[in-house]
Amino acid sequence: MTLLKLVSNDNSSTEAVSTPPSTTDLSVTDAVLLDAYSQTVMQVAEKVSPSVVNIEVYQAQQGRSQRGQWRRQDEAKGNGSGFIITPDGYILTNSHVVSGASRIEVTLADGRKLSAELVGDDPDTDLAVIRIHAAQLAPVTMGDSASVRVGQVAIAIGNPYGFQATVTAGVVSALGRSFRSRSGRLIDDVLQTDAALNPGNSGGPLVNSRGEVIGVNTAVILPAQGICFATAVNTAKFVAARLIKDGKIQRGYIGVVGQNTPLHRRLVRFHDLLVESGVLVISTEPGSPAQQTGLHQGDVIIGFGNRPIANIDDLHRYLAEHPLGVRSSITILRGTEKVALPIVPEAVKGARG
Repeated sequence: MTLLKLVSNDNSSTEAVSTPPSTTDLSVTDAVLLDAYSQTVMQVAEKVSPSVVNIEVYQAQQGRSQRGQWRRQDEAKGNGSGFIITPDGYILTNSHVVSGASRIEVTLADGRKLSAELVGDDPDTDLAVIRIHAAQLAPVTMGDSASVRVGQVAIAIGNPYGFQATVTAGVVSALGRSFRSRSGRLIDDVLQTDAALNPGNSGGPLVNSRGEVIGVNTAVILPAQGICFATAVNTAKFVAARLIKDGKIQRGYIGVVGQNTPLHRRLVRFHDLLVESGVLVISTEPGSPAQQTGLHQGDVIIGFGNRPIANIDDLHRYLAEHPLGVRSSITILRGTEKVALPIVPEAVKGARG
């Protein structure tokens, strides 16, 4: 803070003299900022925590009774987190939390314990939807991960090691990360955060300072500290909607490893493009439709069929909706030239979409 002090001289003129901020001024300012940050985290926790649930999963096992007879019994497999996304009981969580469960139990923030059914599971994005039947449920507010910026506040709420409604805070460390899911497929457009996550946080929400969900907490890099990942909420909204509707996602496969990239304004104007970004081709898989049609490293995908492609989410949505084995065209920028190539998406092979 710079203060201006007016000093008179013998000629009645004045000059501006800067004085350094006092220690008291700085401490007051810091205290106000810290208090505002604390108030933000507290308000977000109060708003979102009622929507966060603890998920316990059980797996059927064969065991002998005291009389030596074989009988089926459910044994605890593990626990994770989830959050309510609709008033009628649909809950979003991670696929690896509920995969293989014979029985699922959900504990709400108010202490109610309910049985849940698996609605749909998508290992390729490590997302799943389960459902409970109960009244007075508090769904979250879903945000827009496309508006997320590096450095903004990120707050994680979950149940690490069974400690319900645990809140940790940090910032969004990076955007557009990729990591491989348990199915072997790369999950793209992942948010990185330093908000502390631990076993049991999986499936819980990552939220912004307004209490809007921006991601689904998914993974931690061990033994590193402060490197945690969340699936972007725009991906999660698309996957959840398809799982609720169909119970599964049937994806097309073209065999491209790519990342989001901005387009030069001159190219956008010259080709009169409907998008200002696209998907940069990092590599193509041997024998894949992308390789067969002639896609190369450095090409930028900007369209598929009649649909503009601005990012990886757009590409995934198109491949999830386009009929398998049906010829389409993929539009790319190769250098400064716009090229349309014929391509036939195949059934997903598990490694890439």
